[in-house]
Amino acid sequence: MRIAVGCDHGGWPLKAVVIQVLQEEGHEVLDFGTHGPERVDYPDYAIPVAQAVADGRADRGILMCGSGVGMSIAANKVPGVYASVCHDTYSAHQGVEHDGMNVLCMGGRIIGPELAKEIVRAFVRATFSGKDRYRQRIAKVKAQEARCQSREA
Repeated sequence: MRIAVGCDHGGWPLKAVVIQVLQEEGHEVLDFGTHGPERVDYPDYAIPVAQAVADGRADRGILMCGSGVGMSIAANKVPGVYASVCHDTYSAHQGVEHDGMNVLCMGGRIIGPELAKEIVRAFVRATFSGKDRYRQRIAKVKAQEARCQSREA
């Protein structure tokens, strides 16, 4: 898979670890920055990663900030992106399997590198289950997304 990765200064401590795990798992990494620990604004990284996922340049995305929350909020503003904060392995794989999550968000001030590695592995190894009940729920979310987009036009 092609995985788009981005972080701000709060997520910077996890970035190298995440990229290493992705490469070890055989994935192509698209690095959207930041490229240093200097203070930056999370939307400047969340939105390009989310757009890469939405337009198909990346299959999934991983975003990191201090808590993961800001990245999740910003990424979810891009239609077709389903981002969530996950600080445990169950949520990371279940979000993909049941909810169609395509962007994982983590907090560099919340979890350490070893747990981040496990979460990333759970996320990239997961696949959508395809069960009817999950498809039905995702269709309802997509319908709401479409209603919002039509109001903006």
